Amino acid sequence: MTKLNPCILMIDEGIAQIQHSIPDLPGADARIARMLRLVGARIEEELARKLKPHKLNDSEFMTLNILYSRPDGTSTPGELCVFTSQGATNMTRITNALVKRGLITRQHSKEDRRRVTIRITAAGRQFVQKMLPPMFPQLKEVFTGFSDSEKRNFDRLLRKLATNLDYLDPDD
Repeated sequence: MTKLNPCILMIDEGIAQIQHSIPDLPGADARIARMLRLVGARIEEELARKLKPHKLNDSEFMTLNILYSRPDGTSTPGELCVFTSQGATNMTRITNALVKRGLITRQHSKEDRRRVTIRITAAGRQFVQKMLPPMFPQLKEVFTGFSDSEKRNFDRLLRKLATNLDYLDPDD
């Protein structure tokens, strides 16, 4: 697996080179955006490595976690698309795979046959309860050296960035 720090040095060098020919480049902003993508990709790679032995991908695991976290264990395909950043076609594939494994069920509403409800099963709950705890040590290790105050600040800054990104949404 590629080390991140040499990649970050390449980002620094690349941005410096671009700024020579395009001085208006917001270098710090570009650097942070690129590092977020780089670090995010590594986090996804690590999660994929943990899920692979269980024949599960990130989208399927996130869908299960969303259902697990809901008080009644249910959601709609539309909500799951929004929360997982997946399209309707991919969400159909995800739910088909999870139904086939017995981790969720899919039912039409009795009140409105057009409305579909996705529900985590007891087996799905047990699967999440089994999968999450072994991931905790690595998650803690990723943030080793961060004080509680730094973690709160990082959380605050990411939420601020998310708000700024929401304002870029052309649909709003």
